[in-house]
Amino acid sequence: MTPFTITRRVEFGDTDMAGIMHFSNFFRFMEVAESDFLRSLGLSVSWLEGGVKWGFPRVSAACDYAKPAKFQDVLTVAVSVEKVGKKSVSYTFAFGNQRGESLATGRITAVFCRATGSDQIEALDIPPDIRAKLEGQP
Repeated sequence: MTPFTITRRVEFGDTDMAGIMHFSNFFRFMEVAESDFLRSLGLSVSWLEGGVKWGFPRVSAACDYAKPAKFQDVLTVAVSVEKVGKKSVSYTFAFGNQRGESLATGRITAVFCRATGSDQIEALDIPPDIRAKLEGQP
């Protein structure tokens, strides 16, 4: 499947005093890219249906950095579905800048869940219709 791509500018508030994007903001950019990707499929990272809260909370997140992103850089974040498991989906995120440089590679794994109470979350098998969309099937 072709990666889903967004662009986003590095704002002043994303950077440190040296004008370099703080490492933690790569995770925020990944979350925006994931949400936009899911929305493009008619899905969401969290929703309420039939009085039940459903969603894909993250169970793992990582990012490896190759080069810094700098203030006012326009980043491209390419999201790819790496694996759809029984209950989880794993994504990879490739970060690049307007100069064509590869900056970082991130990964997120999320698990399909429903909230069963105020503090209870239950992991469930990904339903076939959601699975098909994640796998790029019509």
